[in-house]
Amino acid sequence: MRIVVHDYAGHAFPISLSRALAARGHEVVHAFASSLQTPRGNLARKTGDSPTLEFREIPMDPEYSRYKYSFLRRRNMEVRYGEEVAKFIAAWKPDAVLSGNTPTETQEPITRATVGIGGRFYYWVQDFYSLAVDQILRRKIPIAGAWVGAWYRHLDRLQFQRSSRIIAITDDFTPILSHEFGVDPAKVAVVPNWALIEEIPVLPKDNPWSRGHGLHDKFVYLYSGTIGMKHNPAMLLELARKHSADLDVRVVVVSEGIGAEWLRKEAENLPNLLILPYQPFQDLPAVLASGDVLVGLLEEEAGMYSVPSKTLSYLCAARPLLLAMPLENLAARITRDHRAGLTVAPGNLAGFLTAASSLRDSASVRTEMAGSARAYAEATFPIARTASVFEKILSC
Repeated sequence: MRIVVHDYAGHAFPISLSRALAARGHEVVHAFASSLQTPRGNLARKTGDSPTLEFREIPMDPEYSRYKYSFLRRRNMEVRYGEEVAKFIAAWKPDAVLSGNTPTETQEPITRATVGIGGRFYYWVQDFYSLAVDQILRRKIPIAGAWVGAWYRHLDRLQFQRSSRIIAITDDFTPILSHEFGVDPAKVAVVPNWALIEEIPVLPKDNPWSRGHGLHDKFVYLYSGTIGMKHNPAMLLELARKHSADLDVRVVVVSEGIGAEWLRKEAENLPNLLILPYQPFQDLPAVLASGDVLVGLLEEEAGMYSVPSKTLSYLCAARPLLLAMPLENLAARITRDHRAGLTVAPGNLAGFLTAASSLRDSASVRTEMAGSARAYAEATFPIARTASVFEKILSC
C-alpha cells in the first residue's frame, strides 16, 4: 500500500507507526506541519529505516506560533496548511490516508482530496477539536460562538461520513461519535495511543542532563509537555510556592508557549521553579529520569475529550505520576487502575499539594508505583502489535 500518515503536530508515537508500516514493505510518507511550537519526535530518517519511508514537512505560515491564540489569524493559517497537504495528496495519490491531531478546518481539504483521488481516508480521533471550539466560543461570545461551533460540528460530521473507518484512541469516544455526530459504532475502531517504549529506557536520576541542570541531587517534580488552554499552570506555581523554602526541592517545567510564559512572569521570586524550553526527543529519557515525580495537568472541560500523550511517556520512565485531571479521563484511570501514581480532580489544589507531599515523603511508595508504571508500559506499548492492528484497518 501507499500510505500517508499525517500527524499535524509531529508527535513521537505516530512516527513509530510510520516506521513499522514501512518496515513491512508499505510505501509510507509521514507528513507533518512546520513551524509549530509543540513537543516533537525525531522527524527524519535514521539508520535502519526502510527505504520505503519518507518524511514530508508541509509548510505552515512561520508566524503561526505568534498568532496561535488569535482565532481568526490562526484559522486562516490552518486552512492554508490543509490546502497544502491536499495538494500533496492529490499529487502522490496514496491508497490510504491516516490523519490525526488535526484541526477541523485543516482536516476538511485533506479528506476531500483523499476521496477525490479514490483513496481511503481514516480519521484518527485524538480529541474532539470541534467540541472544544464550541465550548470555548459559546462561553466567550455566546451568540456568534454557537453559530461557529455548529459549523465546526457540521464539518466534523462530514469528515466522519467520508472516512472509511474512524480510529478512536479510547472506548470513551465511541458514544460521543455516535451521539454528537451520528457515527455508526460499527464504523469505529478503538486503538489506544502508546509511547515509544523502545526509545525510552529507564535511566538513573544522576545522568548528564540532570547534572547539567543541577537536578541530580534535588527532589524534582517534573512537568514536560504542552501547557495550553486545556491545562492549569497555576497548579505548578502553587507547588513551587509550597516548597519555596526547601532548598532540596525543584519544580521543573519543560514547555513553551502561553502557559510557560505565564509561569515565567509569575515565578520571578521562586528560584526553585525552573522553566526550560522543549528538549530534543533523544534527550527525553534523561529528562524524565531527572524527575522523582512526573506531573500531568488537564482542565475539567477537557473531560474525556483528550488523553495527554505525555502521561504515556511518563509510564515508560519508571517514575510515579501525579495527575490533576478529570478522574474519568483514560490517563487518570490507567494511573489509578495500575497503581502507577496518584490522581486528583483538576480543581482540587489542596488535594494536589497533599498528594505531592505524600509522594515525596515515601520512597517505598514511589518505588512501587514506578515499577507498576514501567510494567504497564512494557506490556502495552511495543509497536509491533499496534502496527499489525493498523495494517489490518488500513487495508480495507
